[in-house]
Amino acid sequence: MGRDAKPVKRQGWAPATLSEYDGVRFLHLDSIWVQGAMRIRKPQQLELEYIQRMMAWMLWRDAAELSAGHAIQLGLGAAAITRFCHKVLRMQTTAVEINPTVIAACRAWFHLPENDRLLTVVNADAAEWVANAEPQQAQVLNVDLYDHEAASPVLDDENFYAGCRALLAEGGLMTVNLFGRDASFARSALRIARVFGSDQVWSLAPTKEGNTVVVAARGVRVPEREELERRAANIEALYGGHGLPARKWLRLVRPLPLSIVNQLHA
Repeated sequence: MGRDAKPVKRQGWAPATLSEYDGVRFLHLDSIWVQGAMRIRKPQQLELEYIQRMMAWMLWRDAAELSAGHAIQLGLGAAAITRFCHKVLRMQTTAVEINPTVIAACRAWFHLPENDRLLTVVNADAAEWVANAEPQQAQVLNVDLYDHEAASPVLDDENFYAGCRALLAEGGLMTVNLFGRDASFARSALRIARVFGSDQVWSLAPTKEGNTVVVAARGVRVPEREELERRAANIEALYGGHGLPARKWLRLVRPLPLSIVNQLHA
Protein backbone atom coordinates (compact mmCIF):
# COMPACT_ATOMS: atom_id res chain seq x y z
CA MET A 1 0.00 0.00 0.00
CA GLY A 2 3.06 2.29 0.15
CA ARG A 3 3.78 4.69 2.98
CA ASP A 4 0.88 5.50 5.26
CA ALA A 5 -0.79 8.77 4.32
CA LYS A 6 -1.22 11.16 7.20
CA PRO A 7 -4.69 12.62 7.76
CA VAL A 8 -5.12 15.98 6.08
CA LYS A 9 -4.94 18.80 8.63
CA ARG A 10 -6.15 21.71 6.52
CA GLN A 11 -9.24 23.57 7.63
CA GLY A 12 -12.03 25.23 5.69
CA TRP A 13 -13.34 22.31 3.64
CA ALA A 14 -16.71 22.85 2.00
CA PRO A 15 -19.14 20.99 4.27
CA ALA A 16 -20.89 17.92 2.91
CA THR A 17 -24.65 18.37 2.70
CA LEU A 18 -27.43 16.20 1.34
CA SER A 19 -30.80 16.33 -0.35
CA GLU A 20 -33.37 13.68 -1.22
CA TYR A 21 -35.75 13.38 -4.13
CA ASP A 22 -37.88 10.49 -5.38
CA GLY A 23 -36.11 7.87 -3.31
CA VAL A 24 -32.59 9.05 -4.15
CA ARG A 25 -30.19 10.70 -1.71
CA PHE A 26 -27.72 13.21 -3.15
CA LEU A 27 -24.41 14.43 -1.78
CA HIS A 28 -23.42 18.08 -2.22
CA LEU A 29 -20.48 20.21 -1.09
CA ASP A 30 -22.42 23.24 0.11
CA SER A 31 -23.60 23.97 -3.45
CA ILE A 32 -26.20 22.87 -5.99
CA TRP A 33 -23.69 20.59 -7.75
CA VAL A 34 -24.28 16.89 -7.17
CA GLN A 35 -21.17 15.07 -5.94
CA GLY A 36 -22.84 11.66 -5.82
CA ALA A 37 -26.10 9.81 -5.32
CA MET A 38 -27.56 6.65 -3.81
CA ARG A 39 -30.97 5.06 -4.23
CA ILE A 40 -31.97 4.65 -0.60
CA ARG A 41 -33.60 1.23 -0.97
CA LYS A 42 -30.87 -0.08 -3.30
CA PRO A 43 -27.59 1.28 -1.92
CA GLN A 44 -25.40 -1.05 -4.03
CA GLN A 45 -27.01 0.07 -7.29
CA LEU A 46 -25.01 2.59 -9.30
CA GLU A 47 -27.54 5.39 -9.68
CA LEU A 48 -25.84 8.06 -11.79
CA GLU A 49 -25.17 7.31 -15.45
CA TYR A 50 -21.62 8.61 -15.44
CA ILE A 51 -20.80 6.48 -12.38
CA GLN A 52 -22.08 3.45 -14.28
CA ARG A 53 -19.78 4.37 -17.17
CA MET A 54 -16.83 4.67 -14.78
CA MET A 55 -17.14 0.88 -14.55
CA ALA A 56 -16.54 0.45 -18.29
CA TRP A 57 -13.04 -0.82 -17.44
CA MET A 58 -14.79 -4.17 -17.04
CA LEU A 59 -14.98 -4.51 -20.83
CA TRP A 60 -11.18 -4.59 -21.07
CA ARG A 61 -10.76 -7.37 -18.47
CA ASP A 62 -11.06 -11.08 -19.13
CA ALA A 63 -14.21 -12.54 -17.60
CA ALA A 64 -12.17 -14.89 -15.41
CA GLU A 65 -10.35 -11.90 -13.85
CA LEU A 66 -13.22 -9.44 -13.82
CA SER A 67 -13.29 -8.82 -10.07
CA ALA A 68 -9.75 -9.88 -9.19
CA GLY A 69 -7.17 -7.59 -7.64
CA HIS A 70 -7.08 -4.14 -6.08
CA ALA A 71 -9.42 -1.25 -6.99
CA ILE A 72 -8.48 2.31 -6.00
CA GLN A 73 -10.74 5.36 -6.08
CA LEU A 74 -9.33 8.89 -6.03
CA GLY A 75 -12.24 11.02 -4.84
CA LEU A 76 -14.92 9.36 -2.76
CA GLY A 77 -18.07 11.19 -3.90
CA ALA A 78 -21.06 9.44 -2.35
CA ALA A 79 -18.98 6.24 -2.17
CA ALA A 80 -20.96 4.51 -4.95
CA ILE A 81 -17.92 3.01 -6.71
CA THR A 82 -16.26 2.22 -3.40
CA ARG A 83 -19.34 0.38 -2.13
CA PHE A 84 -19.69 -1.50 -5.41
CA CYS A 85 -16.06 -2.63 -5.57
CA HIS A 86 -16.07 -3.59 -1.91
CA LYS A 87 -19.51 -5.10 -1.38
CA VAL A 88 -20.47 -6.41 -4.84
CA LEU A 89 -17.19 -7.20 -6.61
CA ARG A 90 -15.48 -8.10 -3.31
CA MET A 91 -12.22 -6.54 -4.48
CA GLN A 92 -9.51 -5.17 -2.26
CA THR A 93 -10.67 -1.55 -2.24
CA THR A 94 -8.92 1.71 -1.35
CA ALA A 95 -10.54 5.16 -1.50
CA VAL A 96 -8.60 8.41 -1.12
CA GLU A 97 -10.57 11.52 -0.15
CA ILE A 98 -9.15 14.89 0.90
CA ASN A 99 -12.30 16.29 2.56
CA PRO A 100 -12.96 14.70 5.96
CA THR A 101 -16.58 15.88 5.96
CA VAL A 102 -17.20 13.78 2.82
CA ILE A 103 -15.89 10.66 4.53
CA ALA A 104 -18.04 11.36 7.59
CA ALA A 105 -21.12 11.99 5.42
CA CYS A 106 -20.59 8.77 3.47
CA ARG A 107 -20.35 6.78 6.69
CA ALA A 108 -23.43 8.47 8.19
CA TRP A 109 -25.71 8.73 5.15
CA PHE A 110 -24.37 6.62 2.27
CA HIS A 111 -23.75 3.15 3.72
CA LEU A 112 -19.95 3.39 3.65
CA PRO A 113 -18.70 0.80 6.17
CA GLU A 114 -15.74 1.18 8.48
CA ASN A 115 -12.38 -0.02 7.21
CA ASP A 116 -11.98 -3.79 7.20
CA ARG A 117 -9.88 -6.53 5.64
CA LEU A 118 -10.93 -5.48 2.12
CA LEU A 119 -11.64 -1.76 2.57
CA THR A 120 -9.32 1.16 3.34
CA VAL A 121 -10.60 4.75 3.23
CA VAL A 122 -7.77 7.29 3.52
CA ASN A 123 -8.16 11.00 4.34
CA ALA A 124 -5.37 12.39 2.16
CA ASP A 125 -4.53 14.61 -0.78
CA ALA A 126 -4.77 12.40 -3.88
CA ALA A 127 -1.71 13.94 -5.55
CA GLU A 128 0.47 13.36 -2.49
CA TRP A 129 -0.94 9.88 -1.94
CA VAL A 130 -0.30 8.84 -5.54
CA ALA A 131 3.23 10.25 -5.44
CA ASN A 132 4.05 8.16 -2.36
CA ALA A 133 2.10 5.00 -3.18
CA GLU A 134 3.60 1.63 -3.92
CA PRO A 135 3.83 1.27 -7.72
CA GLN A 136 1.93 -1.30 -9.78
CA GLN A 137 -0.41 -2.20 -6.92
CA ALA A 138 -3.76 -1.59 -8.66
CA GLN A 139 -5.68 -3.45 -11.33
CA VAL A 140 -8.35 -0.73 -11.41
CA LEU A 141 -8.10 3.01 -10.77
CA ASN A 142 -11.16 5.32 -10.80
CA VAL A 143 -10.42 9.06 -10.81
CA ASP A 144 -13.23 11.52 -10.00
CA LEU A 145 -11.72 14.63 -8.43
CA TYR A 146 -13.87 17.75 -8.17
CA ASP A 147 -14.28 20.47 -5.58
CA HIS A 148 -17.47 22.25 -4.53
CA GLU A 149 -17.47 24.45 -7.66
CA ALA A 150 -17.25 21.42 -10.03
CA ALA A 151 -15.66 23.62 -12.70
CA SER A 152 -12.88 21.27 -13.80
CA PRO A 153 -10.83 18.36 -12.46
CA VAL A 154 -8.75 19.33 -9.44
CA LEU A 155 -5.82 17.22 -10.70
CA ASP A 156 -5.33 17.17 -14.47
CA ASP A 157 -1.70 17.36 -15.55
CA GLU A 158 0.79 14.93 -17.06
CA ASN A 159 2.71 14.45 -13.81
CA PHE A 160 -0.47 13.35 -12.05
CA TYR A 161 -1.46 10.98 -14.85
CA ALA A 162 2.08 9.56 -14.89
CA GLY A 163 1.65 8.80 -11.18
CA CYS A 164 -1.68 7.15 -11.95
CA ARG A 165 -0.08 4.95 -14.62
CA ALA A 166 2.68 4.01 -12.19
CA LEU A 167 0.00 2.82 -9.74
CA LEU A 168 -1.35 0.35 -12.30
CA ALA A 169 -0.03 -3.16 -12.69
CA GLU A 170 0.46 -4.47 -16.24
CA GLY A 171 -2.99 -4.92 -17.71
CA GLY A 172 -4.41 -2.37 -15.27
CA LEU A 173 -7.11 0.14 -16.24
CA MET A 174 -7.98 3.69 -15.23
CA THR A 175 -11.25 5.55 -15.75
CA VAL A 176 -11.43 9.34 -15.40
CA ASN A 177 -14.52 11.52 -15.16
CA LEU A 178 -14.19 14.76 -17.14
CA PHE A 179 -16.85 17.35 -16.42
CA GLY A 180 -17.26 21.04 -15.77
CA ARG A 181 -17.59 24.39 -17.40
CA ASP A 182 -13.81 24.87 -17.52
CA ALA A 183 -12.98 21.28 -18.46
CA SER A 184 -11.71 20.47 -21.91
CA PHE A 185 -11.96 16.88 -23.12
CA ALA A 186 -9.31 17.46 -25.80
CA ARG A 187 -6.85 19.03 -23.36
CA SER A 188 -7.26 16.32 -20.71
CA ALA A 189 -7.34 13.43 -23.20
CA LEU A 190 -4.13 14.70 -24.81
CA ARG A 191 -2.38 14.76 -21.43
CA ILE A 192 -3.58 11.23 -20.65
CA ALA A 193 -2.54 9.97 -24.08
CA ARG A 194 0.95 11.45 -23.75
CA VAL A 195 1.39 9.33 -20.63
CA PHE A 196 -0.44 6.13 -21.61
CA GLY A 197 -0.03 6.12 -25.40
CA SER A 198 -2.74 6.82 -27.97
CA ASP A 199 -3.45 3.11 -28.49
CA GLN A 200 -4.24 2.70 -24.79
CA VAL A 201 -6.81 5.50 -24.40
CA TRP A 202 -10.51 5.49 -25.27
CA SER A 203 -13.58 7.50 -24.29
CA LEU A 204 -17.30 7.03 -24.00
CA ALA A 205 -19.74 9.47 -25.54
CA PRO A 206 -20.75 12.23 -23.09
CA THR A 207 -23.77 11.74 -20.86
CA LYS A 208 -26.66 14.15 -21.24
CA GLU A 209 -25.32 15.96 -18.15
CA GLY A 210 -21.96 16.47 -19.89
CA ASN A 211 -19.76 13.88 -18.19
CA THR A 212 -17.20 12.23 -20.46
CA VAL A 213 -15.50 9.09 -19.12
CA VAL A 214 -12.00 8.33 -20.40
CA VAL A 215 -10.55 4.82 -20.14
CA ALA A 216 -6.76 4.42 -20.13
CA ALA A 217 -4.83 1.16 -19.88
CA ARG A 218 -1.35 -0.08 -19.14
CA GLY A 219 -0.41 -2.73 -21.66
CA VAL A 220 -3.88 -3.99 -22.56
CA ARG A 221 -4.63 -5.77 -25.83
CA VAL A 222 -8.08 -4.99 -27.15
CA PRO A 223 -9.94 -8.22 -28.01
CA GLU A 224 -12.00 -8.82 -31.11
CA ARG A 225 -15.52 -7.43 -31.28
CA GLU A 226 -17.10 -10.83 -30.65
CA GLU A 227 -15.13 -11.23 -27.41
CA LEU A 228 -16.12 -7.73 -26.27
CA GLU A 229 -19.75 -8.60 -26.92
CA ARG A 230 -19.40 -11.78 -24.85
CA ARG A 231 -17.82 -9.80 -22.03
CA ALA A 232 -20.59 -7.20 -22.14
CA ALA A 233 -23.26 -9.88 -21.99
CA ASN A 234 -21.47 -11.51 -19.04
CA ILE A 235 -21.24 -8.19 -17.17
CA GLU A 236 -24.96 -7.58 -17.64
CA ALA A 237 -25.81 -11.12 -16.55
CA LEU A 238 -23.79 -10.71 -13.36
CA TYR A 239 -24.32 -7.05 -12.53
CA GLY A 240 -27.10 -5.66 -14.72
CA GLY A 241 -29.35 -5.43 -11.69
CA HIS A 242 -26.84 -3.03 -10.14
CA GLY A 243 -27.07 -0.63 -13.08
CA LEU A 244 -24.38 -1.74 -15.53
CA PRO A 245 -25.63 -1.60 -19.15
CA ALA A 246 -22.42 -2.99 -20.62
CA ARG A 247 -23.79 -3.66 -24.09
CA LYS A 248 -24.74 0.00 -24.32
CA TRP A 249 -21.17 0.95 -23.38
CA LEU A 250 -19.90 -0.93 -26.42
CA ARG A 251 -21.95 1.37 -28.65
CA LEU A 252 -20.51 4.43 -26.88
CA VAL A 253 -16.80 3.57 -26.78
CA ARG A 254 -14.56 5.25 -29.31
CA PRO A 255 -10.81 5.68 -29.87
CA LEU A 256 -9.12 9.04 -29.50
CA PRO A 257 -10.10 11.58 -32.19
CA LEU A 258 -7.53 11.97 -34.96
CA SER A 259 -7.12 15.64 -33.99
CA ILE A 260 -5.67 14.53 -30.65
CA VAL A 261 -3.54 11.72 -32.12
CA ASN A 262 -2.02 14.16 -34.60
CA GLN A 263 -0.96 16.47 -31.75
CA LEU A 264 0.90 13.57 -30.13
CA HIS A 265 3.09 13.23 -33.20
CA ALA A 266 3.41 16.91 -34.04
